[in-house]
Amino acid sequence: MRRTKAEAAETRASLMAAAEQMFFEKGVTATTLDEIASAANLTRGAIYWHFKSKTDLFLELYDSVRLSDITMFELLQADARDRDPLSALQSATEDWLRLVSTDVPRQRMLTILARTNFTGELEPVANAMAENYAKQMETLIEVLDRAASTGSLSPGWTPQCAAWTFKWLVNGMCWEWLLHGQRFDLVQKGSEAVRKTIECFRGSSMPTNGSSDTQ
Repeated sequence: MRRTKAEAAETRASLMAAAEQMFFEKGVTATTLDEIASAANLTRGAIYWHFKSKTDLFLELYDSVRLSDITMFELLQADARDRDPLSALQSATEDWLRLVSTDVPRQRMLTILARTNFTGELEPVANAMAENYAKQMETLIEVLDRAASTGSLSPGWTPQCAAWTFKWLVNGMCWEWLLHGQRFDLVQKGSEAVRKTIECFRGSSMPTNGSSDTQ
């Protein structure tokens, strides 16, 4: 029985790896289940044993990537309670950039997400992404609310505006890096942009107490 479970897990992993590679090379909508099965050296029936549809398979891949995202935001929530919220936000984001820069499977999945129009049969994926993004925004706003209540967020920023600005910054530079050949150092340039944005949130050109002028 143990062997059967192990073999089933191996088959499932093979299908997910093949699907990820095919989605990356051809796109999600252009990839068929037959092609995924062939790439995994398995039958179409093996796919239906583990997954109800291509959408179900893609959701499994998406969940495997977003688990660490959720963990990062949970750690950020805990970390921000123990120290300056803006410093915690900066540290957690720099950790995320380092993860993306070295995790090739994650890079492929994020590229697939950026390229895909999740409509029609893929609408459940769009719904899952929207739910995840909403949770991320709730966390960002919560952290920036704490920053405002402790006086570290400049009065020129509302927590909501700062949260959207930060989200667009991180998403934008990651998509730019992924979709245009990784032409810059994501960790170095990204961390610099994050640091400068945090300084702007503080209302100073320095990351510690200074002028309260905002640009």
